[in-house]
Amino acid sequence: MNRRKKATALLLILCLLGANILTAGIRAQAAQLSVSAPSVILIEASTGQTIYESNSTERRSPASVTKIMTLLLTFEQLKAGKVKLSDPVVVSEHASSMGGSQVYLAEGEVQTLETLIKCIAVASGNDASVAVAEYLAGTEEAFVGMMNAKAEELGMTETHFVDCCGLTDADDHYSCARDVAIMSRELTTNYPEVFQYTQIWMEDITHETKQGTIPFTLNSTNKLLKQYQWTTGLKTGSTDKAKYCISATASRDGIDLIAVVMGAPTAAERFQDAQTLLSYGFNVSSLYIDENQDALPPLAVEGGVSQEVPVQYLGEFRYLDTTGSSLEQVEKVIDLPESVEAPLERGAVAGYARYRLDGVELGNVPILYAEGVAKAGFRDYLKRAWGYFLL
Repeated sequence: MNRRKKATALLLILCLLGANILTAGIRAQAAQLSVSAPSVILIEASTGQTIYESNSTERRSPASVTKIMTLLLTFEQLKAGKVKLSDPVVVSEHASSMGGSQVYLAEGEVQTLETLIKCIAVASGNDASVAVAEYLAGTEEAFVGMMNAKAEELGMTETHFVDCCGLTDADDHYSCARDVAIMSRELTTNYPEVFQYTQIWMEDITHETKQGTIPFTLNSTNKLLKQYQWTTGLKTGSTDKAKYCISATASRDGIDLIAVVMGAPTAAERFQDAQTLLSYGFNVSSLYIDENQDALPPLAVEGGVSQEVPVQYLGEFRYLDTTGSSLEQVEKVIDLPESVEAPLERGAVAGYARYRLDGVELGNVPILYAEGVAKAGFRDYLKRAWGYFLL
């Protein structure tokens, strides 16, 4: 072996050793994570990939973290155009009677839907949650039915709700860290406007009742907003049974994380656990993104009314690495046939963009037919032949 080959081999060995040492260090760091809560999970929001978890499917009382589902259904209704932020909501006797965390809404009081969203997201108002639930579904019971249906749709297999705010400590009102992460991700990735409310530290609202006009200050229950600079939300919760819970969201350098802590012994330990998880996640995570904006050449079509068909990516590709790999080495391979046979349906899969690193496929993005192409008949061939003749 000549000197150049020896040097190359030595460099390769050193690179492999360095990668192995880095990966081992990351694994050791994960093993040494110290949290007080019995059940936690950390995920990356855009991919849904789990970075760290411990007893994440254990059923536990979620307390006011329940309100994440209430907010999710509210934003769904807003997007569907069924309600508007400016809609006036009349507070019922049932809503005004809620104990626990509240914003002291009076029976007959009218607030806009947006104000009630703030009361839920900032001050964790149980009364505001019930008022919104009744406005959207007629009764809290009907709204809880919507919550459970949505939980089933999302695959939240260890979740069942009996109220819309988490005030109850009933045995049949439960969730788990994994399921809380699922609904948190659904809310924040589909409705990022929720962060306009969850990042509010303090804001004044006005109660207008028969007793007169009374100012009231909403104070955030999420102390992470002051303790951890990358915090964006999301929801705290605590009861005697649930102890102290949080679904904490944070964003740094284009990476969005969700840390769920359930059952922490104290409020301070809840927030410390969330910071520990989030800091670990940001330290070990690298995100590869291909927006797939490049144009793809059309495919040749055999036996169709058109002789070619345009194709397009289904969407972007994202991959989260937590092993210290060099994502600059990711290889993109377009897997498409040279030609296809009609008929073709618009939106059907034509092939894939495949992403590989060190020979291992990380994932793929389907490539779809952008148009439909019908099978050619005799008249189509005759018309085509006549066109060739005229040319």
